[in-house]
Amino acid sequence: MRLLMIGRLNGELVTASKIAMSRGAAVTQADGVDQGLATLRAKGADLVMIDVGLSVRDLVSALNDERIRTPVVACGVAADARAAVAAIQAGAKEYIPLPPDPELIAAVLEAVAADGRAFVWRDASMERVVKLAEQIARSEASVLITGESGTGKEVLARHVHARSNRAAKPFVSVNCAAIPEALLESELFGHEKGAFTGAVARRIGRFEEANGGTLLLDEISEMDVRLQSKLLRALQERVIDRVGGSAPVKVDIRVLATSNRNLAEEVRKGTFREDLFYRLNVVHLRLPALRERPGDILELAAHFAKKYAAVNGLPDRALSRAAQTLVRENPWRGNVRELENTVHRAVLLASGAEIGTEAILTPEGESIGAAPADPAARAALTAEAATRGLVGRTVAQVECDLILDTLDHCLGNRTHAAKILGISIRTLRNKLNEYVESGLEVAEPGSVRAAAAYG
Repeated sequence: MRLLMIGRLNGELVTASKIAMSRGAAVTQADGVDQGLATLRAKGADLVMIDVGLSVRDLVSALNDERIRTPVVACGVAADARAAVAAIQAGAKEYIPLPPDPELIAAVLEAVAADGRAFVWRDASMERVVKLAEQIARSEASVLITGESGTGKEVLARHVHARSNRAAKPFVSVNCAAIPEALLESELFGHEKGAFTGAVARRIGRFEEANGGTLLLDEISEMDVRLQSKLLRALQERVIDRVGGSAPVKVDIRVLATSNRNLAEEVRKGTFREDLFYRLNVVHLRLPALRERPGDILELAAHFAKKYAAVNGLPDRALSRAAQTLVRENPWRGNVRELENTVHRAVLLASGAEIGTEAILTPEGESIGAAPADPAARAALTAEAATRGLVGRTVAQVECDLILDTLDHCLGNRTHAAKILGISIRTLRNKLNEYVESGLEVAEPGSVRAAAAYG
């Protein structure tokens, strides 16, 4: 855990720093926002703690502009409630009152380190995957982790890192599908000042940030073929070239990669380099879908119920016997992610001593086990209504509405929308750019327009 503290070291911040170090954190100090940004560009950090006497808003804004995703925690005197509220509104994830409480600082550090991704399993099919993962964890072999969306590929990657010889070093994750193609090279390899418009200073990339540790390339199948060749060189020669740089930079990392696609098939289609596939596929860990590991369903449901009761300050309730049956028999097409969201919702809706079936609902408020009264009739009516709505419209108009409605449904999340639509994230971005240029409003992640989709 690497902690960056921004602010002049008075007695209280010195105490907070000592507490963090006693909990195993490596602490770096910066006097102000500019110095803190320079430190983040050069060294990176897992967490930033900033004095509310400085501009939290300026720091968060600068991090967003430079696509640095390090969480920010503000700290200040306990009596200054107005400053605490302002810090949260400015983008801080949490507020720690001073003088510091050792247990509170420890909890914040633990939350960042764990990142809310506990690894829970019981089913025999998962046991085989975990056993193989732990057998190869201490090696330096590259690992390819595949499975459907929501099965827990990143969780397994963190599990491998935690049991590796690099566990004390950084674990850095890059979602290749979520970063625009034009920016992904800079995100991975860093850039020099002036390398392109907006490059106001040298910045290290994720390869250098992960130096000594593990780099996870999430959804690597979405990476452009041209960038794959540069990645292959970095993996083979252990050197990278910053964008705009003149000299190679040595790196010491272990690479893990995930994909929800069949990379062998992508190789055959020419969208993924064969040599990179074999370079990554030294060990292949395939995560079964949740429906293929029924022994995990209730174990995970109990874990999520306990977790979200604690997060929301609610009593810890177990699932009733009927609720367990309902959860166990659901197909969970969204896998662990869908189960987690459903249980989270149930924790908030439950009112009795247990979580009953009345709380196990879809996002629209329907029971997950409710069968339609007349499936054939409902399907016929739906098809007829849909057909009537399409008559007289061009294919391009229908496609545009489908894409924008799906994006709204996903709250602006491009990756999820692309998966639902069955197209690549790159194709989706190209379409959205066309719509923006034609004057249409396109939902951004977390935007009001997107949020309105759930009403």
